[in-house]
Amino acid sequence: MRKLFIAVFLLSLSVIRAQAPEKWSSSDIFEHIQKLNFLGSVLYVGAHPDDENTRLISYFSNAKHARTAYLSMTRGDGGQNLIGPELREKLGVIRTEELLGARRIDDGQQFFTRANDFGYSKTPSETLKIWDKNEVLSDVIWVIRKFQPDVIINRFDHRTPGTTHGHHTSSAMLSVEAFDLAAKKSAFPQQLEYVDPYQPKRLFFNTSPWFYGGDEAFEKADKSKFISFDTGTYFPMKGLSNPEIAALSRSQHKSQGFGSTGSRGKQIEYLELLKGEMPENSESVFAGIDTTWSRIEGGQAIGKILYAVEDNFDFEHPQKSLPQLLQAYSLIQNLKNDHWRKIKSEEIKDIIYACAGLYLEAAANQSSITPSEIIPVHLEAINRSNSVMKLESVELSPNNSKVEPNVILQDNEDWENTLNFKIPSDEDYTTPYWLKNPGSVGMYTVQDQQLRGLPETPLKTKAIFHISINATPLSFTTPVVYKYNDNVKGETFENFEIVPPVDISFKNDVLIFNNQEPQEITITLTAHKNDIRGTLSLDAGKEWKIEPVQENFSILQDGGQANLKFKITPPEGQSETQLIPKVKIGDRIYDKQLEKISYNHIPNQNIVTTARLKLVKLKISKKGENIAYIEGVGEVVPESLEQIGYKVTKIKPEDITAARLQNFDAVVVGIRAYNVDENLKFKQQELFDYVKNGGTMIVQYNTNRGLVTENLSPYSLHISRDRVTEEDAEVTFLAPEHEILNSPNKLSKADFQDWVQERGLYFPDTWSEEFIPILGMHDTGENQLDGSLLVAKYGQGYYIYTGLSFFRQFPAAVPGAYRLFANLISIGK
Repeated sequence: MRKLFIAVFLLSLSVIRAQAPEKWSSSDIFEHIQKLNFLGSVLYVGAHPDDENTRLISYFSNAKHARTAYLSMTRGDGGQNLIGPELREKLGVIRTEELLGARRIDDGQQFFTRANDFGYSKTPSETLKIWDKNEVLSDVIWVIRKFQPDVIINRFDHRTPGTTHGHHTSSAMLSVEAFDLAAKKSAFPQQLEYVDPYQPKRLFFNTSPWFYGGDEAFEKADKSKFISFDTGTYFPMKGLSNPEIAALSRSQHKSQGFGSTGSRGKQIEYLELLKGEMPENSESVFAGIDTTWSRIEGGQAIGKILYAVEDNFDFEHPQKSLPQLLQAYSLIQNLKNDHWRKIKSEEIKDIIYACAGLYLEAAANQSSITPSEIIPVHLEAINRSNSVMKLESVELSPNNSKVEPNVILQDNEDWENTLNFKIPSDEDYTTPYWLKNPGSVGMYTVQDQQLRGLPETPLKTKAIFHISINATPLSFTTPVVYKYNDNVKGETFENFEIVPPVDISFKNDVLIFNNQEPQEITITLTAHKNDIRGTLSLDAGKEWKIEPVQENFSILQDGGQANLKFKITPPEGQSETQLIPKVKIGDRIYDKQLEKISYNHIPNQNIVTTARLKLVKLKISKKGENIAYIEGVGEVVPESLEQIGYKVTKIKPEDITAARLQNFDAVVVGIRAYNVDENLKFKQQELFDYVKNGGTMIVQYNTNRGLVTENLSPYSLHISRDRVTEEDAEVTFLAPEHEILNSPNKLSKADFQDWVQERGLYFPDTWSEEFIPILGMHDTGENQLDGSLLVAKYGQGYYIYTGLSFFRQFPAAVPGAYRLFANLISIGK
């Protein structure tokens, strides 16, 4: 069983999601030969996407040629999104792909635990309670046992709880505990069906002056257990310095706005030894660790061949190395060490592939397929070397359609064929594996032990080419891709996905009713194969009325749609329910929603989930109708306000004029708008004049760093990093008689129940006397914060600043959040 697991694990690393195929230059081949000849591994450990030190990852991978990986506890699901509206699980998918893009640049590998990024946490005790410490610890140990690092490096200090994000400290605490437990058979023994216990050699903390509060304190620190080294290496074959590569890698975190400018020259990194023996050589984490082929039984003979390949590599004729590479490959297959045998087999196969100028492709002429469907897949194979190469067979998986050409691939003569590809009727849809089953606030549910830790769902649709080179049999696996020509981009590759025959979509995830009037909704059915016919029926809570209960539909072509209309009448009182759609085609029932995520910097992503529409009847009153909305980043607040009956007009700062603002009952500024829109600083006076003349201006949270102007308000206002992370933190009414708490909706403590992720963030900590604080709140054991909602009369109007997380509450249809925001808009009317 263990051998099978390792093969699957390696396959999932080498067969990545659809990208343009890698085509190595001679310099690339040589660098991979250097890595083939280094048998040492480093695991870097942090909490989120962007926590990793890309300088170190690139340095160990490219300068030291070590297997280097980053283990992120979470996928960054709890953050904000600077490039689009996706939050929570969808944002986690985006940030997963951004991390994988970063690793493709710095040449590292990527792992995750099942921990869900539930938002900012102030203490590791809170974090580990919500995450389920034991389960996340098991995942850390699982990755250590799989990856078998010689050295582990923590991004954060496990000894300083409460000084940084609770997730950060927790990642280090878990790593320290796992360092010893990974070698014990008594720790999570169920894993030993697939992996062996493993003891890393050393554990370090990647320290710096920042962790000491500055250079002066760092200079005075005891450095007896420190090692330091320069990571500013320049790589002539790349034409880049290590910091430049690291900056390119970090710049993949586009959803976080972490574009980074590369640098040149010395970059000193410091590591503090936490466990294991101090290296004798103060500049090498591998000092005293055998990283040559001699570290494994039978490796010395292999090393003798491969070190000669490295020494004698011909950059103009890389195919000259093939005889020695093939000889070494055969010897590697006889190694008793399963771990290194599997790793080095895949590495040397990639090098053989590149040295032979091999190109293998399996391309479909459409982007997706449904279970039981049959489509043709175009196969291509070409040998661009003088080696004797025979293409014996090609098979597609799943299904194992097979062709056996048994032809000699002559130098630079293309072989092409077409093979029918049928997906089994019970095959799973392509979707992130960690989203297939419901999870908790702090943990994703992944039952399959072998999936845990992987960055993506292992590729299912693939082609295996069985080829003999100079009489040595090898198998090369390549993904089935969707390939087409774009008139602008040219040759384009996309993921080839398994999708349901029909998917169900709604305009919004939530439908809000603020009165007894029925609403008509449109449900869109999209076909993913030809000739789809059936019925759509809806079900909801007993008090909700749906007309009609069922509708027939017919969609003739793949990609076609049917828009079916239903009328929904809510009950009299406040109520919530789930609208459950079911599509019946023949004797099969389908209930899936297919959501696509598409950005230029990551491969297209499909998320297949059970289709549900949340129906919410609110007891809500409002005054005013027309709202001007100045957009910030990554939010759905405008659409949410439209749901409760407001007419929302999105305006750009450059279009703001006094005459135009007169048409609106309120101007709402989106989250982080003052962090990202330079034009706002030129329009503050027009906005303040609008308030002075009787308007209402509502400004939602901004971070205190990178503000385009310090004059956010007509009065003095200072934004801090204060926040309340406990979504159920008690709320105190500081001004219980104030209009905002009483009109047109009489608010109570009940309106602050069922909030999600957090109360709010980046509250002001000082403000002028003109402001009235409305709400007080605090996390457990902390002093009360009064800056979450501030209101000031200015002239004839009102200026409101709020750090409350309305952008999270609205998509979750939290009734109290809607009622409170309606009161903000209604003030003075």
